Amino acid sequence: MRWRMLGGICLAELGALSLWFSATAVVPALRTAWMSSDAQAWLSMAVTLGFVLGTVVSAALTLADYVGARRLFILAAIGGALVNAALLIVIESLPLVLFSRFLTGLAMAGTYPPAMKLAASWFVADRGLAVGSLVGALTLGGAVPHLINFVGGLAWPPVIVGTSLAALGGALVMATLVHDGPHVQARAPFNPGSVREIVRSRALVLASLGYFGHMWELYAMWTWIGLYLLEAFTRAGVPAAPRLGALATAAVIGVGSVSCVAGGLLADRIGRTATTMLAMVGSGACAAAVGLVFDRPALLVAVALVWGFTIIADSAQFSASVTELAPPAYVGTALSLQTSLGFLLTLVSTWLVPRAAEAWGWPWAFAFLAPGPFLGTLAMAMLRRLPESARLAQGRR
Repeated sequence: MRWRMLGGICLAELGALSLWFSATAVVPALRTAWMSSDAQAWLSMAVTLGFVLGTVVSAALTLADYVGARRLFILAAIGGALVNAALLIVIESLPLVLFSRFLTGLAMAGTYPPAMKLAASWFVADRGLAVGSLVGALTLGGAVPHLINFVGGLAWPPVIVGTSLAALGGALVMATLVHDGPHVQARAPFNPGSVREIVRSRALVLASLGYFGHMWELYAMWTWIGLYLLEAFTRAGVPAAPRLGALATAAVIGVGSVSCVAGGLLADRIGRTATTMLAMVGSGACAAAVGLVFDRPALLVAVALVWGFTIIADSAQFSASVTELAPPAYVGTALSLQTSLGFLLTLVSTWLVPRAAEAWGWPWAFAFLAPGPFLGTLAMAMLRRLPESARLAQGRR
């Protein structure tokens, strides 16, 4: 029963989160008057701003716990599909495009933390694998727009239509196939004081600091890796560089869906802190080294694939840690708070990548991301030493 529920939750999450990069993926195909490097950055940052606001409001009002995770997910996925589809009409107006992307992010704030709560509600043992599978579905959802872009021959409307339909499908799956599990309270009274309790917990703060180091790197890489690969392929004279760049980007992001599951299996056996530290050391090394192979396309793709694998392998374990360390009645609120602050940080790193490219050139545009995961590793090492860490992964730290 619990594995069937997890499959439904993952399928719903894949559909809903395909909306995140729907506009970013079609940048090479757009020929609008407003296109510029700053506009490209804001396509991603507007989504993040909406997501951050949505998760902050959700945390402050304890929506994932008070409204109910399933109900919130369904409403948010439908809303996200509609505002994403609006891009078909407003694509020539940058303000309306950015507003649409902002609303899309706002909607997705009602899908990601609630889905994590639902997954946790079905698992005590194997919780790392469960949440890892969910983040793997999210990761695959992020690759979907790039894959549609490749298959569709770089025409942008199919990407927008396909991702909107995927989000509606996610809402349908959640409504018909998923139920609340027995291990996390489905709904709780409205209690703003729960936020104070969460932020006073040293263990939760350290788990969140580890997550912040991870997030400093993740979405900046996911946002810009497509243009990074396209720039490298074009300079090297690779034939059909735009289409191959789209395919390579889908592979680099999509390979993370495998590592999320692998990371969940590993964390349930050797511990949450050990797994997150291992992954962050690997991804930080890739961020520091990827510029060294910029002018060698085959080796660049190989390093990028390793980066794509390691950069997301640990993500679910920060969330799983929160579900084990937070007050049981307000797991959804704790997840929303951690997620909102982590995504707020991504605004800075995402904005800085094109600035770094202008200052140092594209080969070294990602180098400044490396300190994030290394600092995150330090935070998780400190969490490992706290007595509360014995609650992680049923005693596996």
